[in-house]
Amino acid sequence: MEKNHESQQVSDKDSDTGLLPIDEHEEFVSLDGKKVIRKGIYLLPNLLTLGALFAGFYAIIAGMSGNFNAAGWAILIASVMDGLDGRVARLTNTQSAFGAQFDSLADMVSFGVAPALIVFSFALSSLGNAGWAASFIYMSCAALRLARFNVQLGTVDKRFFVGLQSPVAAGLVTFSVWVAAKYDVDPGMAVAVLTALLTALTGLLMVSNYRYYSFKEIHFKGTVPYVVFLMAVVLLVVIAQKPHEVLLVMCLFYVASGPLMALYRKLNSRRRKTDQPGSA
Repeated sequence: MEKNHESQQVSDKDSDTGLLPIDEHEEFVSLDGKKVIRKGIYLLPNLLTLGALFAGFYAIIAGMSGNFNAAGWAILIASVMDGLDGRVARLTNTQSAFGAQFDSLADMVSFGVAPALIVFSFALSSLGNAGWAASFIYMSCAALRLARFNVQLGTVDKRFFVGLQSPVAAGLVTFSVWVAAKYDVDPGMAVAVLTALLTALTGLLMVSNYRYYSFKEIHFKGTVPYVVFLMAVVLLVVIAQKPHEVLLVMCLFYVASGPLMALYRKLNSRRRKTDQPGSA
C-alpha cells in the first residue's frame, strides 16, 4: 500500500508539469529591502532579445550560404533589437537577472559567432589555418568582452564602455563584407590578408582598455532641443541613401574614437605636466 501511495504521489507531481517537464523560472529579487522569489519572465524585453538572437542565427545561415547582403541586414537588425531590449526593460522597469543572462548569450551568437563565420565564409577560408585563427581570435575576444562586461556591470562609469562593444565590432567586420559583396570585390589573397588583420584587430579592441562613449546619458523620457530631432531625421535620410557605405563609415569613426580619445588624454596629460612650474 505504501508503494502504491508513493507512486500515486509521483504521478500526481508529473501530471502537474503538463506535457513537457519544464519548471517555472524563479529568481530572487529585492523588494522593500527583503529578498523574495519572483516567478516567470518579462515578455517584452525578452522577446526583443529573442528577435536579436534569431537575426544572428539567420545571419549565420545566410553568410554560410554566400548571401552576404542578407547577412548584413540581419546583423543590423540584431544590433537594433539589442539596443532596444535593455532600454525597454529600463523604461518599463522590467529588468531581471534572467534577461541580463539571456541578452549576453544572444549577443555571443549575434555579435561573436555570426560575424566570425560570415567573414570566414567570405574571405578567410582561403587562408587556411591563418583564416580560422583570425576568426577564432575575434570570436573568443567577443566572449571575453561579454564576460568582463557582465562582472563589471554596476561598478564602472556608465558614460563609457571599457573596450569596443560587441555590436559595433560585429558591424565593422560584417559591414566590411557587406560593402565588398555589394561592389563584387574579389576576395583574393590581398583582400583576405587585410580582412584577417581587420578581424583580429577588431577582436583585440573588444578586450582593450580603450573607453568608448556609451550614449546611455540620452534619456528618451525627457525632452530634447528641436534641432536634435532634426539631426536624427537628417541622419536617417543619409543612411537610407547608401546604407551599406554609411553604416560602415559610422562604425569606422566610432571604432577609431576609442584610441583617438586615449591619445588625446595622454597628450593633454603630458602638456599639463610640462606646463607645471618647476618642470624640466
